[in-house]
Amino acid sequence: MSSHKEAPGIVNDAAADNTDVYAFVSPDDPSTVTLIANFVPLEEPDGGPNFFEFGDDVLYQIHISNSGTAIADITYQFRFSTEVRNEDTFLYNTGPITSLNSPNWNRRQFYSVVREDRSGRHTLVTDAPCPPCNIGPGSTPDYAALAEAAVIMISRGGKVFAGQRAEGFYVDLGAIFDLADLRPFQNLNTFNKMPAAPGINSTKAKNIHSIALQVPKNQLSNGFSHSRDAGATIGVWASASRQQTRVYNVPEPADVTSVGPFTQISRQGNPLVNEVLIPLGKKDLFNCTQPKDDSQFAPYVAHPELASLLPVIYPGVFPNLAALDTAGTARADLEAILLTGIPAGVVPDFQNYTGPIQSDMLRLNLAILPTRRRPSNLGLIGGDLAGYPNGRRVFDDVTTIELRAIAGATYPLVDNSYTPDAAAGAITPGLTSSNTDVTAENTEHYLPTFPYLGVPHAGYDVPLDNTPAKVSSY
Repeated sequence: MSSHKEAPGIVNDAAADNTDVYAFVSPDDPSTVTLIANFVPLEEPDGGPNFFEFGDDVLYQIHISNSGTAIADITYQFRFSTEVRNEDTFLYNTGPITSLNSPNWNRRQFYSVVREDRSGRHTLVTDAPCPPCNIGPGSTPDYAALAEAAVIMISRGGKVFAGQRAEGFYVDLGAIFDLADLRPFQNLNTFNKMPAAPGINSTKAKNIHSIALQVPKNQLSNGFSHSRDAGATIGVWASASRQQTRVYNVPEPADVTSVGPFTQISRQGNPLVNEVLIPLGKKDLFNCTQPKDDSQFAPYVAHPELASLLPVIYPGVFPNLAALDTAGTARADLEAILLTGIPAGVVPDFQNYTGPIQSDMLRLNLAILPTRRRPSNLGLIGGDLAGYPNGRRVFDDVTTIELRAIAGATYPLVDNSYTPDAAAGAITPGLTSSNTDVTAENTEHYLPTFPYLGVPHAGYDVPLDNTPAKVSSY
């Protein structure tokens, strides 16, 4: 998965588990950028009576580097607080929730937003309301209206939302973590001789807790005139931090107090980096490290373990990749895509280079406008310059993109004498439609406007099977 439960130290701390980060030029307002950071992985919609929420004791942050230093030049901080109206009921709500201040809603959550930059700290929002979780037709009869009411305009321009959304990241977890099985190719798998089959989207009925921020481009960049300008590209990542000491106050008042300085325990830039590339013994260290110090992890990007495993799992399918791995060749293509950005001249009319400092950040070229007609969910490898790894849109099929890159499909970017294996350009977990349009099977309905991720699944409506979800209409 993109970064769900990706490290031993974060597995049991869902509120601080940074699962996905998105950064893209807003398709409905290209003068702005949308930044999204998701937390609380694999939410079952019917998760009552204590429904999912952000952590009051977690410091959530979205960071932007616009100086080529991999250091945060701008940080948006989010802090949450929870109000319990009636401590004498076990119920989340005692009747239908028809507004954000409904007296029937017993456990409400609010948040503040602060921007830190070179000029200091600036409070943008205080006491902004989160919507409730989507419980069902009795409790949340018009959930879309509740969520729309929770979109808050912020000072200095822009808008913000924090609350539950439908999980937009799609992946076949059951297969891919069964010895890297890919269902469409599993008849060729050494360990699994089952007939080839379509992939199953493990997250199609799951929800997530999302922090979404939309701000004018000129508030994130130092200025640019065209896409070739160095100033056109920003680096983006998100993090979650906790205070270093937790005190359990028992028997009275039977609560937990956090004290001391904050320390980072989770972070996310590019999808699947900590999940797939960083080894078990380094995963917790990676989560605690700042991007500027990521050169220590570069060997795992340059020599990905999965690139060595694919020829073993699928014998005879990846001979050129096997030869590349046997030669010990460093994967300069992956280092560029994931750690520095792609310099100008490598891909026609494209660059998202942030400088030589190796760092795990999403890199977004603000001068590249959204693709209006038939955007490809395969992003750059699908011929769509507005998609991953140029930032990340909510519908980008990052699993397929990165699997193909690891399999060698992108190595000709740095060595045009290399011929990728035929399978490298076809490899997929089986969730991407053959025409590479965003109308990929098994994806959720996305919204055409902020906050873009769809209405969360209601607990009342949880499906009993894994039938394909509806097609995206983004």
